[in-house]
Amino acid sequence: MEKILLIVEKSKGEIYGRVQYEDNLLIDSAKNLDSLERKFKKLLHEFHDLDIKDIEFEHAYDLTALFDKFSYLNITSIAKKAEMNPALLRQYASGVKHPSPKQAKKLEDTIHQIGKELSGVAVYAE
Repeated sequence: MEKILLIVEKSKGEIYGRVQYEDNLLIDSAKNLDSLERKFKKLLHEFHDLDIKDIEFEHAYDLTALFDKFSYLNITSIAKKAEMNPALLRQYASGVKHPSPKQAKKLEDTIHQIGKELSGVAVYAE
């Protein structure tokens, strides 16, 4: 199984993606992530003769696409946990402003930390 990085961005109701494979930069858009992945598998098959069954995507999201895909994430809570201004994070999430690589890494680390905390949760029922 070949893992290929798919960068996902959101704008005006559609998601956009790009894949760098060998010397080719492939760009496309779709209404949802499943459709976008199908389009890229087809492109990778057409341009590079890859077997679509052997392609697996790793996703990297811009913040607009991230908070759209994982809409249950609370922007204010994540901003506070990351020691960021919640209004600034809302601007990142809406696409009004874009984070620096340092800010993006800080948010990614915070979200990963939340995931680790949640993976240790036990729910008790009688």
